[in-house]
Amino acid sequence: MDTLTVATVLKPQGIRGELKIKVYLDDAEDLKNIPAVYIAGQEYALLNVRAAGEFAYIALRGIADRNAAELLRGQDIEALRSDCPPLPEGKYYIGDLEGCKVVTSTGEVIGEVVSVTPARTDIFTVKTAKGEESFAAADGVILDVDLAGKTITVDKKRYREVSV
Repeated sequence: MDTLTVATVLKPQGIRGELKIKVYLDDAEDLKNIPAVYIAGQEYALLNVRAAGEFAYIALRGIADRNAAELLRGQDIEALRSDCPPLPEGKYYIGDLEGCKVVTSTGEVIGEVVSVTPARTDIFTVKTAKGEESFAAADGVILDVDLAGKTITVDKKRYREVSV
């Protein structure tokens, strides 16, 4: 089953089992087109979605009260890749970037992407020979993304300016 993490449960909302979630899709409205989600391997039908910026409020079949909703706090919400909206050119799902090799334009290997934290400017964590370092995907840092080759090419000078 090919899934992508599309959100994280933040907290229960109200007493009828609704959940407040942080959405990782570009538009929380896109959740309305996803028929079912998976939390900890369990499938749930999406009954209702109310988008609110980068957050949304959802109702799931089988989650009828606050107590049931509380058990899902902090859990990732996944959806089938085939149910997720197609992305425009130059946009990527985080799950596709994790595991990519990070190299400079001259071919120097920096390391491998272990995680991407969504933000206004996404933060990439890279495992290097010296440990882990992070960099912001600021303008001019990432030159190319080759998902087929699992490689992200960066400008070495800009990378060093923004990495910690």
